[in-house]
Amino acid sequence: MKKFFILFIAVITMQGCGPYSFTGVNTTAESFQVNFFQNQAPIVESGLDFTFTNALQDLILNQTNLQLVSRNGDLLYEGEIVEYRVSPMSATADQTAAQNRLTIAVNVRFYNNDDPEDDFEKRFSFFYDYPAATQLVTVKQAAHDEIFERITQDIFNETLANW
Repeated sequence: MKKFFILFIAVITMQGCGPYSFTGVNTTAESFQVNFFQNQAPIVESGLDFTFTNALQDLILNQTNLQLVSRNGDLLYEGEIVEYRVSPMSATADQTAAQNRLTIAVNVRFYNNDDPEDDFEKRFSFFYDYPAATQLVTVKQAAHDEIFERITQDIFNETLANW
């Protein structure tokens, strides 16, 4: 009788446990597709479109078990880079910029073929501040990496993370 009781408790406990993901992903999708994000910003930075598209694909691949496909994905990401801007952020006493800010914004359209209620279109942006005495070309790689890490994580959280 004692063995039966222990088995019964174990079965009840296991039924209460559903699939768990440390990233919070809870989807029935098996595949995703990331279409090429064209750079339509007024200032066009060469290669930015490829870099961003790859960064989004890599993040989803690394944080989920979804398969990347080139067409007919259960989840579809598409959009365009709509802003690439450098602006002065703070001034010195002699009215010159002390710090500049690079801002990149991406417009994303997300389609969930399993649950169309999750579909949306939204703009995601982030920035990188650097000293005005520094040329953008010297910090460009670090700036792009940091901005894309933040934007892709925000997109991931909005589309797949159920926190």
